[in-house]
Amino acid sequence: MRKLFLLIILFVAIKPANAQVLENRKEPVFKVGEELKYRLRYGIVTAAEATLSVLASDTKFDNQPVYHFLAQGKTSGSFDIFHKVRNRYDSYVHQTELTPFLYTENIREGNYKRNDKARFYQDQKKVVSNKGTFTGKAQTFDIVSAYYFARSLDLTGVKANQKFKMTYFLDDGLADLEIIYIGKERIKTNMGYFNCLKFNPSIQAGRVFKKDSKLYLWITDDGNRIPVKAQVEILVGTVTMELTGTKGLKYPLGASKSKHD
Repeated sequence: MRKLFLLIILFVAIKPANAQVLENRKEPVFKVGEELKYRLRYGIVTAAEATLSVLASDTKFDNQPVYHFLAQGKTSGSFDIFHKVRNRYDSYVHQTELTPFLYTENIREGNYKRNDKARFYQDQKKVVSNKGTFTGKAQTFDIVSAYYFARSLDLTGVKANQKFKMTYFLDDGLADLEIIYIGKERIKTNMGYFNCLKFNPSIQAGRVFKKDSKLYLWITDDGNRIPVKAQVEILVGTVTMELTGTKGLKYPLGASKSKHD
């Protein structure tokens, strides 16, 4: 469950595979006070819920003001009875560059508990965590900061079948994720119809995913660039993520009641 939740968080964290340094927009697409709520369904059953928030912070790193990003995930329904999950992920990022200074995890899954943290030194291309020191690349992200950074990218010139790649720190090392841009698609959700950008990230077969599993992701094609849906086949059944609520958005949400609006 945790890996599925993390995969959903980072799915919009992309960069062109041939780019060395990625530039975000002059103004981020979010603002302090934004809150996004999601539900994770296994088949027709709601298995987990997630909330992502942009918080005000007086904290400074290297004398720089920061945004405080918070992601929280928890199981619900029968899943909460058999395997309770209460996970929290915090990221503190540069307000202009949107790159992270500090990332922390507070993991509570059944009887398993863990607290981890990682300090990012972007100028040294280095990540220092409680599990070791790792040499990274320019603009190395944690999974939460990657989510918000990617939402502020200018994808105006993106073309169908174009490949993207991102580098992020997770657990005890650095990892890369390749994503293919599929194209534009209008989809229906419980919150209405959305004009979206559709992506297909690469995934590895194993304990969760089938050999031919496909993960598809839909992001609003509006000023907010909000992920509204993700869907992937697993070894038994299908897992779907959907946006269930928003508040404090910087721009009007591009949803409509009619397929043809």
